[in-house]
Amino acid sequence: MMGVIKVSALIAIGMHSKTIYRRCLPGERWQRILPGVVLLRNAPPTTVQRTAAALLYAGPSAQLTGIEACLRHGLRSPSLPRLNYVHVLVPHERNVKSSEFVVVERTNRLPAPVIRGNFALAPIARATVDAARRIKNPDAVGKLLSEAVQQRRCAPEELFRELDEGSQRGTALPRRLLAGWTSLRSVAEARAKAIADTLPSPPSHWNVPVYDAKGEYVGCPDAWWDDVGLAWEIDSANFHFSLSGYSRTVERNTRYAAAGICCVQTLPSQITKEPDEVRASLIAAYETAAGRARPQVRLAAGS
Repeated sequence: MMGVIKVSALIAIGMHSKTIYRRCLPGERWQRILPGVVLLRNAPPTTVQRTAAALLYAGPSAQLTGIEACLRHGLRSPSLPRLNYVHVLVPHERNVKSSEFVVVERTNRLPAPVIRGNFALAPIARATVDAARRIKNPDAVGKLLSEAVQQRRCAPEELFRELDEGSQRGTALPRRLLAGWTSLRSVAEARAKAIADTLPSPPSHWNVPVYDAKGEYVGCPDAWWDDVGLAWEIDSANFHFSLSGYSRTVERNTRYAAAGICCVQTLPSQITKEPDEVRASLIAAYETAAGRARPQVRLAAGS
């Protein structure tokens, strides 16, 4: 597997333990990478090989979690620290201990794994919380939570459930950041829906993914008018944790423009202080969108 193999597997195919030991001596062709695990080369292991070795060492049912799992799920926050260890989960009844670059966490709550690239990963909500519990930098924790939620990879409720049901060690910071963000978000959306209910043509959908004619993801607007292809985004949450949200907003708006979608951007402060102006902007945007051909976009199946 990825150039790494368990010693027991080599013995099972007929190789003598002395031969294995000899080939792992300094200067020889192989090397011992973890207890009972051999790297079939004498060069430094790659990240993939370290990850594969960690799972082999941890044994059956082991799965990656934390930062490495988040990266393999596709989260790409540049503030995520690059750690010198691999974090794995194993069933609580397994008596396997942390060793060298492997951090083993025994758990009574082992989730069903997600398979990505031949690796077993903890689901993204679990991996995100496990990573956040071990990151000490508030900005990095905030960016990680922000990316997971704003890209609709998992809901805030899933993260809260992991924080409540899992280990409480290291949860104070992610709990405080997530609670603040969720509170702001829920208040803004409630007020936005109150304004939308007064429109001549209310939105047809809320928080629904939109795809272009080629099936490529465009965005997941807070509100969507499917008859005219109009999006409404309440944007302050993108900035709640850090300015990294700004670049994601620019990228999202670029996708909207490329797909021919009209997009109204509103700050929660405008919804609170200027509801009449927000309502007028939405009416005007709807009329503009209705006055041109609907863009060739579609909603997610079943929406």
